[in-house]
Amino acid sequence: MGNRVSREDFEWVYTDQPHATRRQEILAKYPEIKSLMKPDSNLIWIVILMVLTQFVAFYLVKDLDWKWVLFWAYAFGSCINHSTTLAIHEVSHNSAFGQCKPMRNRWFGIFANLPIGVPYSISFKRYHMDHHRYLGGDGVDVDIPTDFEGWFFCTTFRKFIWVILQPLFYAFRPLFINPKPISYLEIINTVIQITFDVAIYYVLGIKSLVYMLAATLLGLGLHPISGHFIAEHYMFLKGHETYSYYGPLNLLTFNVGYHNEHHDFPNIPGKSLPLVRKIAAEYYESLPHYNSWIKVLYDFVTDDTISPYSRVKRHQKGSVVLE
Repeated sequence: MGNRVSREDFEWVYTDQPHATRRQEILAKYPEIKSLMKPDSNLIWIVILMVLTQFVAFYLVKDLDWKWVLFWAYAFGSCINHSTTLAIHEVSHNSAFGQCKPMRNRWFGIFANLPIGVPYSISFKRYHMDHHRYLGGDGVDVDIPTDFEGWFFCTTFRKFIWVILQPLFYAFRPLFINPKPISYLEIINTVIQITFDVAIYYVLGIKSLVYMLAATLLGLGLHPISGHFIAEHYMFLKGHETYSYYGPLNLLTFNVGYHNEHHDFPNIPGKSLPLVRKIAAEYYESLPHYNSWIKVLYDFVTDDTISPYSRVKRHQKGSVVLE
């Protein structure tokens, strides 16, 4: 355990973000990429189908034994709910209705939020825009773990527990790193979500409600898809801050694995990110990437040189404009 990552190993940088530089170079060489900066209308129908699928699942599990409720919550519901959170990620970038209709995207995000069980969509939008503007920004980017997380979750067993509890850390970390005043849309998101949860309880019963919440907690915790949380920005290789994943789970996650491409062009919908990689191949083929999120989770937990500290942090220069 002598190679365990410490606070002093946390990399600080003062340079500009590499994604902005690469974006400028790619657009100068391949201006046709701008044609991909348009909404994905198919996203609307896919999200509606996923939400309706979970509504059917809520009905089907209401009379099952508890063991089967939890089994299906992990085996099926977790995949749908995690995929839905990544649909909300797409909607937060206005990929459903376009940049000129932001409120339609916000309301659609609230709709997509329903089967997740916890109000999430509006707050995620506010903090995620900061993540893109100030990637790794100290005190701004709440994707960066706290000092406590890095200090405490530093052994194999503790990192395993940290992976299981990831959804809780993502939910509460903003309150400690970058708390923001509650917006009226967040209040609306919360009221609609709680009303929906209460309706599920009274109409279908406690088992349907537990299925919904367990699917979210399990799907965002120790789950193959959750490998993307760590794969995206944890520095397994010195000097490389963002990593893409080109495996089959992109089919369930709106191509969130194309993460270098996404940070280079956050206003291009996920379905078009493989085209970005194809057009500007020489910019991406040489970058380190993953083909298995399960292996990422395994390596993170078992490698003593990797911990929640293994992230680039930036001192911000100039003023910070928050979402």
